[in-house]
Amino acid sequence: RKAVLEAGCPIIGQTADLAPADRRLYAIRDVTGTVESVPLITASILSKKLAAGLQSLVLDVKVGNGAFMEKSRDATTLANSLVEVANGAGLKTSALVTGMNEPLASAAGNAVEVRNAVDFLTGRFRDRRLEDVTLALAADMLQSAGLVSSNQDGMRRAAETLAGGGAAAVFARMVAALGGPADFVENPEKYLPKATTEFAVKATEHGFVTGIATRDIGLAVVGLGGGRIRPDDRIDHAVGITRLLPVGAEVRPGEALALVHARNPTDAEAAAAAVLSAYAIGASKPPAEKTVIRRILPRG
Repeated sequence: RKAVLEAGCPIIGQTADLAPADRRLYAIRDVTGTVESVPLITASILSKKLAAGLQSLVLDVKVGNGAFMEKSRDATTLANSLVEVANGAGLKTSALVTGMNEPLASAAGNAVEVRNAVDFLTGRFRDRRLEDVTLALAADMLQSAGLVSSNQDGMRRAAETLAGGGAAAVFARMVAALGGPADFVENPEKYLPKATTEFAVKATEHGFVTGIATRDIGLAVVGLGGGRIRPDDRIDHAVGITRLLPVGAEVRPGEALALVHARNPTDAEAAAAAVLSAYAIGASKPPAEKTVIRRILPRG
């Protein structure tokens, strides 16, 4: 509540008293083979959103080899279900179907992703795919809230706010309101943990990046300690992967595909091998895929 009042936005986690039945229902889905049931996924996602008392909602439904829904047809079915049910329950809702056949940004992990986000907000460095999705979501949110008259106006306003430093200023206020340092955006390196070992993942052939097994990149981060295998696992926030080359990039033997941040050389080499195998290199540059594939709006 304090962050909302002071900054206009918070980053929060679900508490035990928000849609408490959802956890039990998921456990039942897990043992009955219904984890992939679209109606039950819809109920699980929207139970928390409806319980929060929102006035409007914009959803980002991922599709691709790094998403729960790997096929466009399935992701669109889920997005349509979410939009239809939410609007039927009185919550103004729209959705974007966005691609995850490669990482959204050039960083994967915890602290490294936070640094990537700060760099994005301040303009130090912006991944194109992340910018595409961020501006599209912001535009839909502005339109859904009635703050702009069209999606085009929303895109323009979001881009202007990002370029003018307004988004970075709001993020800084949010960090402070949540108990973080007031100068975090100006000096993120003072507060973010740093891994002790860095290891470059080098290409072994000349060509273009034609594909990335996105899920395998995530699993490599988990292997470094940046995610949990068991619920009681402790997360190492410093480890991760940065400088991930995007699909379409040209590489030559010995050039870096990515940079691994690890606790020790052994972990670094294992992660580097996983990242290298996740990259497909071909002779021709592949056609660019759309990041924002489609918008799902309420009927009528």
